[in-house]
Amino acid sequence: MFYIIGLGLCDEKDITIRGLEAVKSSSRVYLEAYTSILMVQKERLEAFYGKDLILADRDMVETESDEILRDADTQNVSLLVVGDPFGATTHTDMILRARALKIPTRIIHNASIMNAIGACGLALYNFGQSVSLVFFTETWKPSSFYDRIKENTDLGLHTLVLLDIKVKEQSDENLARGRKIYEPPRYMSIPQAVLQLLETEDNRNSGTLSADKTLAIGMSRVGGGEEHQRIVCGTLAELASHPSDVFGEPLHSLVIVGKRLHPLEVEFTEGFAISRNTWRQVAKSIYGCALD
Repeated sequence: MFYIIGLGLCDEKDITIRGLEAVKSSSRVYLEAYTSILMVQKERLEAFYGKDLILADRDMVETESDEILRDADTQNVSLLVVGDPFGATTHTDMILRARALKIPTRIIHNASIMNAIGACGLALYNFGQSVSLVFFTETWKPSSFYDRIKENTDLGLHTLVLLDIKVKEQSDENLARGRKIYEPPRYMSIPQAVLQLLETEDNRNSGTLSADKTLAIGMSRVGGGEEHQRIVCGTLAELASHPSDVFGEPLHSLVIVGKRLHPLEVEFTEGFAISRNTWRQVAKSIYGCALD
């Protein structure tokens, strides 16, 4: 059996009992280590699971899948992923490859950012399409995500923006020269994400986003509990100008609040607001919430 097992969002204890049983029954256990990160080191996972873990980086997952799937038709092999197995298309591709080789597969689900984002106080059924925001460069500033945000905004729906991480990435020069030299890890922060969104709005100029009239929620280490998780609410301008350390350690996520905002959502989220008065004022005057 080839298992893809969700680890949840925080530490070694977030794995499900079903997932832990699959890990213990496996002859090889891989830890996918590039689409997201856990809040603990690999060694803590190994100690808790009682298994050595093989780190599976981008190269291994995308180009050496045959090695990961080796002998999975006669013994159990597990691939561990942060969050839920279907949180990244990479894992869907692995399942298709296993099926093509007639290898039985089993998915073991867990919490992911897609449902844990509800901790900010917004109702999950009021979310539209999620989008990913990559690091801009001087010569590459893709903006296709903006179309999805506009579609959500036109429907009054909230948008979850997943912020870019760069793990084991090569510079253009090292990539061109075939040198296996990797850049230090980078994680996009809330202020950087907001500045990129506003830059894109300036270029598109459709009025979808406004520095002073669009409400947003910055979140970090979602699922980590009070010790790790941070939630900060404000206008885009407030989030962009707020000190970066207030947002906590990576990974960061951002929610753009839609106009279909319920008074109960306002009441819940204002507890995390940089300025409660501004939060309520914009929610009432711009978003049309009937607040007391």
